[in-house]
Amino acid sequence: MIRPFVILGAANAAICVVAGAFGAHALSGELSNRQQDVYATAVQYHFWHALGLILVGLCDRSRMAAVWVAIAGWSMLAGAVLFSGSLYALALGASARVGFLTPIGGLAFIVGWVAFALALMRSR
Repeated sequence: MIRPFVILGAANAAICVVAGAFGAHALSGELSNRQQDVYATAVQYHFWHALGLILVGLCDRSRMAAVWVAIAGWSMLAGAVLFSGSLYALALGASARVGFLTPIGGLAFIVGWVAFALALMRSR
């Protein structure tokens, strides 16, 4: 088990629940349909990658290519911050300039899953 990734994943999952509740209750009627869709996408991707972090963290590092596991975990975390964070910000009215972070975060998600696949393929 890689404890920091499990902890970070669980903390991110809790943040997702808070963000989802905030979106459903505090923001209800405050956002346009487009902003609601963007916010919902942020929560959804954030939650899936919080679970991904937990999954990466539960791996037995001694039986896997540790460098790929680390790349997977840190990339998923970076993706959550950049992709979901930028979408949260855009949905809440931040400048469109923040939008350049979204595809970088998406790329980090992809790197994370590919690295996780490589770690699994190279496991003993």
